[in-house]
Amino acid sequence: MTYNFYSYKNKKIRYSVQGEGNTLVLLHGFMESIRIWEDFSEELCKIFKVLCIELPGHGKSDLIDDIQSMESTADMINELCKSIDIEKFVIIGHSMGGYVSLQFAEMFPEKIKGLGLFHSHALEDTEEAKNNRDRACEIVKTSRKVFISQFIPELFAPENVLRFENEIKELQSHVIDMSSEAIIASQQGMKLRTDKLNILIDLDVPKLFIAGKQDSRVNLQQLMAQAMLCNHADILILNIGHMGYIEARNETLASIRNFTEKCFSI
Repeated sequence: MTYNFYSYKNKKIRYSVQGEGNTLVLLHGFMESIRIWEDFSEELCKIFKVLCIELPGHGKSDLIDDIQSMESTADMINELCKSIDIEKFVIIGHSMGGYVSLQFAEMFPEKIKGLGLFHSHALEDTEEAKNNRDRACEIVKTSRKVFISQFIPELFAPENVLRFENEIKELQSHVIDMSSEAIIASQQGMKLRTDKLNILIDLDVPKLFIAGKQDSRVNLQQLMAQAMLCNHADILILNIGHMGYIEARNETLASIRNFTEKCFSI
């Protein structure tokens, strides 16, 4: 995969573009990097133009703001897409990438052909979740590397932690240099995000929900209720945790491919 850089507000943002045809945009989650999509992009670029964007403060992308809001990140994505002449696309985000995707869809609905929430959801944080983010930020200030080492394994289903030990170590290596400032900026941005149920109801494009029965971050019953708000929803439920692109690679890849093809055929 060849990486490029885009300058946004004098900050560099890393991205990759592969393939030709209709465009699929893939966004990674919190404390991940663009590299999680390397395998998916190699397959999907045989059918689509695949744009992968590294979110601010992650990997080789610079942090833009002290609080990395969903609005600022969505604006950056819009400007990047304009710079490479991408106008309409399916957007799919993993975890925090899903929050950004929803925000983008609210700000630029005319550009969306389909919207995918990959282990993500449309609700704002509960008060408990907001307090947990504040506690996490305090931990990061004194024990950044410990936080990174503990955070990623907890995203997997318990029985998959040993099974994907090598993959977990690789994920950790991708973000081991992520600064405390970037971690805190993303946590605070997620804490301040707003409810996006209106997007599920009002944006008349197909929606994709990929969920794990053992996902400790996304409540499955709440997610199913959100899917019921949509006029057109594809739902994939698997007996996994939060990391479907690793825990169920073939199933989630096929789901994204089929969904994207459907969005552009309607």
